[in-house]
Amino acid sequence: MFNWFKRRRRERLRAMPLPAEWCAFIVRNIPYISLLPTPDRQELEGHVQVLLAEKKFAGCAGLEITDEIRVTIAAQAALLLLHRETDYFPLMRTILVYPDRFMVKHSIEQEDGTVVEEEVEQSGESWPGGPVVLSWQDVLESAAEPHDGYNVVLHEFAHQLDDESGGTDGAPDLGSAARYRAWAHAFSREYELLQDAVLEGRLLILDEYGAESPAEFFAVATECFFECPRSLRQGHPELYAKLAEYYRQEPAAYCKA
Repeated sequence: MFNWFKRRRRERLRAMPLPAEWCAFIVRNIPYISLLPTPDRQELEGHVQVLLAEKKFAGCAGLEITDEIRVTIAAQAALLLLHRETDYFPLMRTILVYPDRFMVKHSIEQEDGTVVEEEVEQSGESWPGGPVVLSWQDVLESAAEPHDGYNVVLHEFAHQLDDESGGTDGAPDLGSAARYRAWAHAFSREYELLQDAVLEGRLLILDEYGAESPAEFFAVATECFFECPRSLRQGHPELYAKLAEYYRQEPAAYCKA
């Protein structure tokens, strides 16, 4: 019964038009959205309504949350949900937003096996089970250039999709054992190729941060899939094909080279 009410509520939310002011935020802050086919833009706006109704936004370090912040983040997260059955990042309830980059403590293992804590500057983080943490300045800057392969919102929300499979391991919920096997075959090969390229200092399509772990590889590959799709398809056709199958989108068909 609860699921029935949830579906009906979401259907009503998706049918509501976005306020003109919210549409203006999307046009001004996210040039990528204007590249989408009209049906995709309409679907995305419906997903924005659901995300804004169901997720809590909280400002950190004195940042006051505005509709512009909420809509700009939600619209980019919604891009990952097009054409798919979705429960809207069910493990994540809260999005924390800092005005700029923020410092976090990370445990780093040294070569001798000792572990030290260091403060690291971050533009975003995603925690298993939530929340997502973002720098508003980086949200704006990474969205402003839609073809540079860097988008902090896509990156962190890709981690949330990864978590839905039961672990942050570079494989989102794929639905069948056969699809997991095909995914593992393609992604493990591409991940190793990226690690080799980083060690050899070769020029890369994918950001070298993807060589840190399978989870980071999936998040970096997601950024590249949406922002540099033609280059990814040309240089890594199998990786592009698997991402296109999962996201059910073909950004190479409408994005610039």
